[in-house]
Amino acid sequence: MRINLVGLFTEQLAVMKEFYTSVLGFEIAVELEKYIEFGGQPVRFAICEREVMQEVTGDPVYDAPATGTPFELAFECDSREQLDQRYEELIGLGAREVKQPAVMPWNQYAGFFADPDGHVHELFVNLET
Repeated sequence: MRINLVGLFTEQLAVMKEFYTSVLGFEIAVELEKYIEFGGQPVRFAICEREVMQEVTGDPVYDAPATGTPFELAFECDSREQLDQRYEELIGLGAREVKQPAVMPWNQYAGFFADPDGHVHELFVNLET
């Protein structure tokens, strides 16, 4: 088995679509009424309304409001300078600042931001050892 798709569930599809296209620059590959899939990434990424998953699976977990950040998307940059520039661009375009770029204990330079639903994502550069 290998990961082929990462799905994020939301109650505000239009707002999230705007964020992932306008702020992060993702291109829409598939757009349905309650599901959007983005292309151009090594792994497919989609956003879907929570009610769709509740209807399909019957699992009441999808009825409960999402809390916390169940996963992150981590975007690798080529340099600290590129990361700093892109981080400032994202914040300027409407991403919520979580943590300014800094050296992390796991030997990366990273900055963290959040989407409109509060999912925290990361820009990073691997530091030389």
